[in-house]
Amino acid sequence: MSSPDLPTRGPARPGPYVISGILLLAAIVVPLFVPAYSFDNPRLYGIPYFYWYQMAWIPVTAALVGISYWLVTREDRRRREAVRDEARAGEER
Repeated sequence: MSSPDLPTRGPARPGPYVISGILLLAAIVVPLFVPAYSFDNPRLYGIPYFYWYQMAWIPVTAALVGISYWLVTREDRRRREAVRDEARAGEER
């Protein structure tokens, strides 16, 4: 039913993509800003701050990537449904 002339997705809203980009940018840039965590103290169970701060970013980054994925897939689903709804409306005429 699909051909090169028929679109597979409707128009995109920029909001979900912008939010996803900001979340992913934060997950990349914040851990790269070393002066924010280049300290020995405070220690957590004898582990210097430098190490446990980096380890704390692992679940935070996983959560940010998961939220970004959810936003983009939800927007993609909405765009695909918009084309399907338009095609159904065209068939009913």
